[in-house]
Amino acid sequence: MGLLKGSVTFSRYRTVGALPDHFPEFFNERIRRYAFQTVWRTTDEKAAGWTSLENCLDTDFPYASYAQGRYMLFSLRIDRKSVAPSLLRLRILEAERKQLAESGQKKLYREQREAIRESVRLELLGKTLPVPAFHEICWSVPDHVLTFCCLSDKVVGELQELFRESFSLGLCPYAPWDVEGEGANPQGAAAGSNSRDVSLPPLPPGVDPLTVGREFLTWLWFKSEERNGMIRIPGGGESEVVFVRRLVLESGDGEYAETVVCQGLHADLKEGKEALRRGKKITAARLRVAHDKAEWEFTFKADRFHFQSMKLPAVAESEGEEADREGQILERIYLIERAAGMMDQWFRLFLDLRLSEGWGKEQARMQKWIAQAKAD
Repeated sequence: MGLLKGSVTFSRYRTVGALPDHFPEFFNERIRRYAFQTVWRTTDEKAAGWTSLENCLDTDFPYASYAQGRYMLFSLRIDRKSVAPSLLRLRILEAERKQLAESGQKKLYREQREAIRESVRLELLGKTLPVPAFHEICWSVPDHVLTFCCLSDKVVGELQELFRESFSLGLCPYAPWDVEGEGANPQGAAAGSNSRDVSLPPLPPGVDPLTVGREFLTWLWFKSEERNGMIRIPGGGESEVVFVRRLVLESGDGEYAETVVCQGLHADLKEGKEALRRGKKITAARLRVAHDKAEWEFTFKADRFHFQSMKLPAVAESEGEEADREGQILERIYLIERAAGMMDQWFRLFLDLRLSEGWGKEQARMQKWIAQAKAD
């Protein structure tokens, strides 16, 4: 329930393709057409569709309840059915024994065994109740940015597929270096193109989009200690960022990857810097960020710029009026966007430096900072 209350975990995406004419009417028709349909008494293993954000049983969206301010707010519901492998094996053995007894055969052919397996599986699925899951969505239509409260690759793939089918738009992973969305939302992009084939927008030569997030998070740790946690955002004043509780560093890929995890009340800075000295890069860190008397705490995942378990500043609760409830939701979204926006701004500050002639001097200062931890 991250958009409505509690901590929030989310990934971000840009829409690919042009919005159709008369978008409000188009969206209203399509979200109803692809609303969730129940699978209680069928043999389908999965069903997916849209529901209301605040009422998971509402698939009619009366009075355009999904529209709040410049946002479209709704949820993706996915129901899954599964049969325990041990139960499936047991029932298949029982069915095979029965088939042999009735037919008088000494053994079953492969085609017979396959037919029995499928028949038993479908029978069990028909008697199995699905397990529902709900994933909240905040779509900022003017910005072409969609916030999705889930990090699972499998679920994201299902979101992309249903979103494309529903709204004739693809979804591309959000990249903070693509400020105007030009790489993710190119002119002439085919509406309904397979968004899973759309990679991250390109970076300038010499910067790898697969590792630039790790470089950024390592640099951010350095900057957080350079001025006791204070970092200036151009045009936005001073902000504070502190690395707390947990730090994950990694080198290599796949089976050759080596990982170091530092955790506790505060990350073990000496151990983490020793890992940096050995060539590891930060892949995830728990951060506490403060700006203008507001404070957030979240885990930032560097490889994909994802946010996990974000604690928001307190939002005042009001009683009664529906307008007050809408205001609380919009305020929470505003706070989520502020935190993500600060990370984007720091990243762009890093990238400008990374591409400048001053990067060599910055690297020298970082190496001195890392070496100082060993000397201590």
